[in-house]
Amino acid sequence: MEDEKYMRRALQLARNGEAHTAPNPMVGAVIVCDDHILGEGYHIRCGQAHAEVNAVRSVQKRSLLRHATIYVTLEPCAHYGKTPPCADLLIAEGIPRMVIGCRDPFAKVDGLGIRKLREAGCEVEVGVLEHECRYLIRRFLTFHTRQRPYITLKWAESADGFIDRKRTGGTPTLLSNPLTSMLVHRLRASHDAILVGTRTALLDNPSLTVRNWYGHAPLRVVIDRHHVLPSTLQLFNDEAPTLCFDGDTLEQLLQQLHRQNIQSLLVEGGSTLLQAFIDAQLWDEAVVETAPIALVEGVSSPVLTSFYTVQSHFGHRFRHYTNPTPAL
Repeated sequence: MEDEKYMRRALQLARNGEAHTAPNPMVGAVIVCDDHILGEGYHIRCGQAHAEVNAVRSVQKRSLLRHATIYVTLEPCAHYGKTPPCADLLIAEGIPRMVIGCRDPFAKVDGLGIRKLREAGCEVEVGVLEHECRYLIRRFLTFHTRQRPYITLKWAESADGFIDRKRTGGTPTLLSNPLTSMLVHRLRASHDAILVGTRTALLDNPSLTVRNWYGHAPLRVVIDRHHVLPSTLQLFNDEAPTLCFDGDTLEQLLQQLHRQNIQSLLVEGGSTLLQAFIDAQLWDEAVVETAPIALVEGVSSPVLTSFYTVQSHFGHRFRHYTNPTPAL
């Protein structure tokens, strides 16, 4: 129970890095001695110190490290990247016990950090709150194990199941309010890229930027197989980079994004594009906002046809679906 208590604190710390650590995963670390927390840290930003380093630096009485346990949500790295190996630091500081949430799937780590620590004589326990730790870095895991971005589908629908009225122009039906729009922009800020199709780009002329939340603007991706999108669209302004995709299949698109190190993709297109991802089993999460209004008729919402689990948020206005068996 004590190990789980401190691992939960490490998970809490790790979430502070949301929207800033990609393509690195969110990681938290807690250093404990005699049931007292000596230091804490998390990975704040990609390219900067890892969670273990920040936790060690926060310890005031470093001699206590030789009697301490460090709790870290992800296996410490064992290779030189933008920073030195964290496993080497923990060994040098003489920390005798490591409790690790989950193993790192990245090829340059993938068990090497655990092995290095054990070979140095450290006591290493792996798998404490493993499900929670893996869920925290689900985008990082999917990217490295499935060789594609983690895919989140998002749409807003009316109470009677329509995402818009049928139209050939004008503005889209407003189904979000200022608060739910802020939450959607938070979702955008937590993804590397955001995708719409040709029709949505032409009909809605969206900017796809993060305006109502802090954080980076994702790469804007638009499908334009027939090169019909004019350069005057807001998608092509200088507020964020834009990628035009003119390939034939979703798999080709995902392969291209994977080559560009895009770990997470938010799909905010129309019903046809969203349904194409669903039918191909190319989705990991779906976030659906239901507005308390009825349109009576219009463009029908996408239909999730696979098995899923459901969570409700914000008074059931947001429903969160997860796909337990996404395509490999």
